[in-house]
Amino acid sequence: MKNNFINAFQYTPLGDGGKMEFIFKYIRRNRELFLELVNGLSIEQLNTISEGFNNNIAWNFGHIVVSTQLLCYVRPEVKPDIDILFKTKYQKGSKPEGFIPQEEIDTLKQLLVLTINAIEEDAKNNVFKKITPYSTATYGYEMNTTEEILTCTLAHDSLHYGYALAQKKLVR
Repeated sequence: MKNNFINAFQYTPLGDGGKMEFIFKYIRRNRELFLELVNGLSIEQLNTISEGFNNNIAWNFGHIVVSTQLLCYVRPEVKPDIDILFKTKYQKGSKPEGFIPQEEIDTLKQLLVLTINAIEEDAKNNVFKKITPYSTATYGYEMNTTEEILTCTLAHDSLHYGYALAQKKLVR
């Protein structure tokens, strides 16, 4: 199953001179690495909240799936009413409220790929042509373009992948 997910991370050119292609390339690679990390751990390890953390690897994984949709669609008011699976469970300010079952992890693995594919397709179709600028509490910079939002998404994904790497060292 692992290889099927990795193959799904292939990207297609957007024709924008390479800026967004480059960003999507790195978002996909980051997600591929995060997926490899998740696939290499047991469900118990994914759910362990190590000392010094208020979340776990499973939550960080779910958080990037949910927050990317919030960052790209909801916050810039592109699709403010989009239905986001697991939104309240993994959005900013949440934390694991209990054991995250394997079935949910498997759904998140699929969403990891499907959501970035949908965002890329929407970028190709100029869905993000008109956005409402906003800034995040994490970085504090106002984002005025799709490229800026996707760059923030990449930085955010990388931040949570880094947390998960640190947590992995503690659950081994």
